[in-house]
Amino acid sequence: MKNRDKSVILIGFMGVGKTTIGKLVAKKLNRVFIDIDEEIEKEYKLPVAQIFNKHGEKVFREREKSLILSLAEQQQKIISIGGGAFLQEEIRKVCLTSCLVIFLDLSLDRWMDRIALIINSRPVLQGKTSKEMEELFFNRQEIYASHHLKIVTDDRNALEIAEQIVKELLSV
Repeated sequence: MKNRDKSVILIGFMGVGKTTIGKLVAKKLNRVFIDIDEEIEKEYKLPVAQIFNKHGEKVFREREKSLILSLAEQQQKIISIGGGAFLQEEIRKVCLTSCLVIFLDLSLDRWMDRIALIINSRPVLQGKTSKEMEELFFNRQEIYASHHLKIVTDDRNALEIAEQIVKELLSV
């Protein structure tokens, strides 16, 4: 499979803008956009936070994994995966082998500016102190270091980021 035909996986910490940017990239490239969390929410007819509460994180992670593994084999999709999905080694390996993985990199300071907008919808942040959130942020950065392309998102809007991604993809 040519790089140009591979699906694109967007990774990055929660709240970085994977869904917003992914939709813009998909529209510009005339590709299908899939947000893994949204697909699971549709299936369970519940928001992610309630899936965690009602069924547990393990059930959510298993469904997330099976969905990502099946979609990673498809061509020309733009796929946004949840901030924690890439922690699973099998998901990481399949994505890096079968797709083009783009890391949307946001600094801790910019992320903290957004925390109020996302905290209620992110089960892994519930009950965490600022220090614990910071530790989670930096622990995940180590996992996100495995990618094909890194896009720095600080102080840029979603359209600018999407345009850069499209430009990079068309040059592959």
